[in-house]
Amino acid sequence: MHPTTVPTAAAPMHSRSRDTRGDFLLQPPDPARRVPCRVDPVDLRRLDLLALLTAAGIAPSAGDRAAIEQLSVLPGSVHTALHRWLEQAYMFCR
Repeated sequence: MHPTTVPTAAAPMHSRSRDTRGDFLLQPPDPARRVPCRVDPVDLRRLDLLALLTAAGIAPSAGDRAAIEQLSVLPGSVHTALHRWLEQAYMFCR
């Protein structure tokens, strides 16, 4: 049980919403204050491929890293087709 105290000048009361436990909820991030960051398309394709394999229940082996790296370097159209094939195969396995 948490002791409660009356807010004083040294401990101002916050106007943010509280959840049921009495904790303060975080405010949503301000898009204007985000740090500009550009991720290389090859890195995005690699991460997308790893996420898709994981979602399909396919755990890449240690030796698969080189193959995933090579697939990620291929053009976006090849990557799109690969995603479509894996998604269709995953849907058939359900």
